[in-house]
Amino acid sequence: MRVTLCAVGRLRPGPEKTLIEDYLARFARTGRPLGLGPVTVSEIEDRKGGGMGAEAALLRRAIPRGAVICALDERGQRPGSPDFAALLAGWRDAGRADLALVIGGADGLAPELRAQADFTLSLGAMVWPHMLARVMLAEQLYRAATILAGGPYHRA
Repeated sequence: MRVTLCAVGRLRPGPEKTLIEDYLARFARTGRPLGLGPVTVSEIEDRKGGGMGAEAALLRRAIPRGAVICALDERGQRPGSPDFAALLAGWRDAGRADLALVIGGADGLAPELRAQADFTLSLGAMVWPHMLARVMLAEQLYRAATILAGGPYHRA
């Protein structure tokens, strides 16, 4: 199952980008034998300032056709790491070829796009800067792959 991280905004070079690249590389190595990955990052920018609606239109174009849509939203479900791993495995085992992890802009995702999601994921009750949310999501993808592979990284 291919994974696309669709996000509003562009990461600049720096420690967050380095962490994301590291975790995504680890996910690719660990996930490949499990039928997961690699991750493609699709960053979009609304240069015309159209707000959530314009961002949603750009995000929709970045989502692969037929993909499972997992929208990040503070009101979403808060699965533990093993449960998140099980979600990934379930989508993969159901024959879904693509997963789109969608992160909105500063105001979040447009309600219509959020309503289209197959799953809405929260990283917790706190609101995180987008660059840190991406780091945390990349780490959870790697953690999920290690859980599914039976590796020692995740200690419950």
